[in-house]
Amino acid sequence: MALELHIKNETAHLRAVVLGTAQSNGAIPDIKDCYDPKSIEHIKAGTYPVESDMIYELNTVASVLEKYAVTVYRPTILKDCNQIFSRDIAFVIEDKIIRANILPNRIREIEAIRHIWDQVAPKNRIILPKECHAEGGDIIVWNDYIFVGTYSGDDYSNYITARTNIDTVIALQELFPNKIVKGFDLRKSNTDPKENALHLDCCFQPIGKNKAIIHKNGFLIEQEYQWLIDFFGKKNVFEINKQEMYDMNCNVFSISEEVIISEKNFTRLNNWLRNQGFTVEEVPYAEIGKQEGLLRCSTMPLIRN
Repeated sequence: MALELHIKNETAHLRAVVLGTAQSNGAIPDIKDCYDPKSIEHIKAGTYPVESDMIYELNTVASVLEKYAVTVYRPTILKDCNQIFSRDIAFVIEDKIIRANILPNRIREIEAIRHIWDQVAPKNRIILPKECHAEGGDIIVWNDYIFVGTYSGDDYSNYITARTNIDTVIALQELFPNKIVKGFDLRKSNTDPKENALHLDCCFQPIGKNKAIIHKNGFLIEQEYQWLIDFFGKKNVFEINKQEMYDMNCNVFSISEEVIISEKNFTRLNNWLRNQGFTVEEVPYAEIGKQEGLLRCSTMPLIRN
């Protein structure tokens, strides 16, 4: 039976999702093989997360999802392969699953979700052209809009942290002519995680019906940040500081317009969310966060309605 995908935004009631896995995660990587500055920082400090802790954290999220009757798919386990961040390898918009053109070193991860890909009708399976670099963390679907985190500098190829390019913005506009596709230039650093917005969802995320979490310094162009403030309205925006962005406060995950999964140490954010009327399901996720990804990064929604 075909899998009927349906994603119109980030917060409608979640029915089915791919959750990453930390099983057979492999040894601590060499610094030269790392994809982000935060992982490098923890390798140097001897604090890189261990597999058992990350398995526990992911299982905690799986339990929360099951509590809300969400169908949870997992990738096929590949030996000695980091498969935690399922958001990077594909994303769903409306009824289409779009395969991301991710870093060449991570191409195996795409094969690990083939059992899901193959359940989608062929006409709804999209592979972007080779010139389109894209990862799902940079793609945020919000009703009439598709927000895309990009880096458009001439030195794009110098940044392993630059994952999505302008070609992707153009391709998505052609694929979804009924939507407004809006790009946002993000601040990138290969060496300083507090100055690096690895993906758009590291410095911005819509929640509920009309609210958002934002980190101003993640945006290279102040007018683009200001556009989001004006779009959501200042009173509806929770602004996080540099340390909170480093800790991944933007990277929570919505089960519905009323329920949000958040890291248990995000005290200031979680208090604000509750004051706004949200139910906050707190989970331990700090070990996974050491790899510059958190809850949204490790989930890839398939159906919301």
